[in-house]
Amino acid sequence: MNTLEFLIVFMAFAVGGVLKGATGAGAPILVVPLLTMYNGVVFAVIAFVIPNLISNLVQIYKFFKHVQSWKFVALFTGAGAVGAAAGTLMLTSLHSDALMSMMATAVFMYIGFRLFNPNWKLELQHATRFALPAGTVAGILQGAAGVSAPVSITFLNAMKLEREHFIATISIFFFSMGVVQFILLTTMGQYDRHMFIYSLLAVIPLMAGMPIGSKLIQYVPRDMFDKIILALLFVLASKLIFDVLSG
Repeated sequence: MNTLEFLIVFMAFAVGGVLKGATGAGAPILVVPLLTMYNGVVFAVIAFVIPNLISNLVQIYKFFKHVQSWKFVALFTGAGAVGAAAGTLMLTSLHSDALMSMMATAVFMYIGFRLFNPNWKLELQHATRFALPAGTVAGILQGAAGVSAPVSITFLNAMKLEREHFIATISIFFFSMGVVQFILLTTMGQYDRHMFIYSLLAVIPLMAGMPIGSKLIQYVPRDMFDKIILALLFVLASKLIFDVLSG
């Protein structure tokens, strides 16, 4: 990674932090595809685990009291952890093209759902029934491709949760999957000294952006954030597909 690429990735983490602070999510869906373009899916997923753990731990501390339903959170989070374990084991065994295709497909799924289902609402009692399958699929995507948003965020968005309830739930969900990923990746020998240091350094721009996002969301409509990110995601996913097809 040359200096320009390093600066681009650094800024991506910072912007991801802004999104994380504003909406409680969005950093992986922005940063992981970008890292994938430069270093491959395996590197991208591993590099983001520690920033994911630390940033979500901060938000759990801040929004813990806003959990709406512990039954739902327990089912969704437990299933996500199991799925993340399965996905992480898949991470180092799948071909890079397959992982990149999975990543791009996941992003396109997320964009499509957001565009075609902007007003659909899933009531809590129905969401609880689907918490196990939704959490499992989201966990598999997180472990194998580093991005669970096509399932996790759209599932929670469909419930039309208030911002504080959404952030509390998604932060616990992301953190639990991150713990599983970190333990498995460390056991599998994927974290050498350089990878560990790189991940720790990535925490700096991510955490720096989070307070900015928390302030901006008070003045900038969330819809504006969504439109910008959806457009950027489309470009990134298209680039990943192009890379796979061009060999």
